[in-house]
Amino acid sequence: MVHELADYERAADQCRLTPEQLTAALFNPAPALFGHVAVDDRDEPVGFALWFLNFSTWAGVHGVYLEDLYVRPEHRGTGAGRLLLAALAAICVERGYERLEWWMINWNPAARFYASIGAVQLDEWVPYRLSGPALHGLAAQSTSAPARPHA
Repeated sequence: MVHELADYERAADQCRLTPEQLTAALFNPAPALFGHVAVDDRDEPVGFALWFLNFSTWAGVHGVYLEDLYVRPEHRGTGAGRLLLAALAAICVERGYERLEWWMINWNPAARFYASIGAVQLDEWVPYRLSGPALHGLAAQSTSAPARPHA
């Protein structure tokens, strides 16, 4: 379904995830990635949520960052997406986390759904990404300056 999501987001050529990578990320002894799967009445997977913990230095507590939420087109509007988000919200409440956050591609019609559950679009924060040659170039600079082990 991750590849289905990439196709939906018009980026199928960028998705290189293998089943082995996903299995290793979710089921290693100390996972940093967590997942939920929504199933239909025949126990067939219809959607998923992949998430990890983030941390708010201002609030002093962890939160959940939802990396991917996907419901197969024929199951949209059935409540599967709402139940996946409700499960993550319940984790936040149970553990004392103050935030459940995610990004959404700007043309996704799910914006109406997110607004209907009370999610607020943030516009004062601008996302940045460092990858590819720029990431490697900056990493190479790490050996030229003294490192401090703790912030």
